[in-house]
Amino acid sequence: MAEQTLQDQVSPEVRARVQDSFDRQGLMRHLGARLTHIAPGRVHITLARQPEVSQQHGYVHAGATSAIADSAGGYAAFTLFPENSTVLTVEYKINLLAPAAGDHIEAVGTVLRSGRTLTVCQLEVFSQEEEKRTLIATGQQTLICLASRPDH
Repeated sequence: MAEQTLQDQVSPEVRARVQDSFDRQGLMRHLGARLTHIAPGRVHITLARQPEVSQQHGYVHAGATSAIADSAGGYAAFTLFPENSTVLTVEYKINLLAPAAGDHIEAVGTVLRSGRTLTVCQLEVFSQEEEKRTLIATGQQTLICLASRPDH
């Protein structure tokens, strides 16, 4: 595993705040999604392909793909928000580029611009099948920082 640079690391407090919030999400738990990477302005969420999240052809359902993309972007923004705040999605758009056919999919949320109130994130979802990584969805999202509203 490659060492993270100091720029790629969030404080233990931010990591705990993000993980705690993620652990309270019933949908992520129901889907079996896992938070796999937390960095300032960047979060990865992984979801294994399983029958419970599939559509009629056996691919990961677009709803599950979209849900983990939304959460990845939301938590990417949340890493940059003040301690006593929470995050909500204002809107997002996702384009599905290819079927989610791999062993698992990974959503990557990346902050493009973090403002005082609104934050814009890029959303990407990749399918992983053995050594082949394929971009299967891309999108953009706007989030709002609710200041003075703890995330619990």
